Amino acid sequence: MSVSLEEVKKLKELTGVGLSDAKVALVEADGNFDAALEAMRKKGLTKAEKKGDREAREGLVDAYVHSSRIGALVEVNCETDFVARTDDFKNLVHDVAMHIAASNPDYVSLDDVASDVREAKTAEFSEKARAEGKPEAMIAQIVDGQIKKYFAEKCLLEQPFIKNPDQTVGDLVKEHIARLGENIVVRQFRRIELGVSD
Repeated sequence: MSVSLEEVKKLKELTGVGLSDAKVALVEADGNFDAALEAMRKKGLTKAEKKGDREAREGLVDAYVHSSRIGALVEVNCETDFVARTDDFKNLVHDVAMHIAASNPDYVSLDDVASDVREAKTAEFSEKARAEGKPEAMIAQIVDGQIKKYFAEKCLLEQPFIKNPDQTVGDLVKEHIARLGENIVVRQFRRIELGVSD
């Protein structure tokens, strides 16, 4: 099956793979661009997971201010200064800052949630499930689901990305890891809202 050069180039641009890999993906997907894109994203995300152990000490600090009322400051790290200066990386950092301003997360990831906070929520949800008369054998499973949902809403990397709710902020970061070929880490953030204090 023949595929157009324009589609090959477009797939290469979106996923960060080589031209030959993009062409093979399109041929394997029988010319279906969306199927090829999905296959390449899965492959890219697998590569991104492997890069997760590499040290990321370069990067950027960026700010986003919305209507002079809400401000967000974020530090995102990568492995090299070269990648930190690319427009692709700068756009990612700015998008993350904008997302923080809009979605007001409390933590970067689930790993940042203190064990006492997690335990307190587990006890609260367990008590509530018992009060609602849920079967004792099911409570642990119910509470586990509730804990995941609760903290997914509070953790930046688990939140649906404001520009594309079909992917999480974590997926967006992994996509950029695959595209840029370096480990990328959202290190820290602060959000300030006019008239609201912590």
